[in-house]
Amino acid sequence: MIYPKPWIEYLIHFHREQDYFECHEVLEEHWKNEGMKGDLWPGLIQLAVALYHQRRGNMNGAKKMITSGLRKLEKEESTIKELGIQTQPFFELIRERKQKIEQQKPFEPISLPLTTELLQKCLFEANASEEDWFPQAMIDDHIVHKHSLRDRTSVIDERNKQKLKKNRIL
Repeated sequence: MIYPKPWIEYLIHFHREQDYFECHEVLEEHWKNEGMKGDLWPGLIQLAVALYHQRRGNMNGAKKMITSGLRKLEKEESTIKELGIQTQPFFELIRERKQKIEQQKPFEPISLPLTTELLQKCLFEANASEEDWFPQAMIDDHIVHKHSLRDRTSVIDERNKQKLKKNRIL
């Protein structure tokens, strides 16, 4: 099976680094650039965002994202299976995490149930062993607060450019 490169990157960020913000960035770019339809990529993005929020203690944001993500992913079960995810344990894991978020439980990393083939592909791409793959609780302030620490200069410049353009039209 040939897996999309951004999917492998998502899984590496998800498991090795627990960098859920980067998971969001990688898949969002893929989803938008490929013009993909359906709920698969948005659902996986929302799963990562939910974990990002939970780790930061934003339980309302986490609950909103995991609820929406789960709803989307349930519609994509066959595609999820094609992507190398064991669907039954995957959905059990997500529902369990949703419940923990609703109960305001603190963040704990999770490991998605990958097929052996997908896990081997990820390990190869990450140059890692199975022992290195599975997450331990990691606290890295840069990853935890990544959205507020990144350089947003280009985004702000583009917004200002669009405002000027809009004002000239009016």
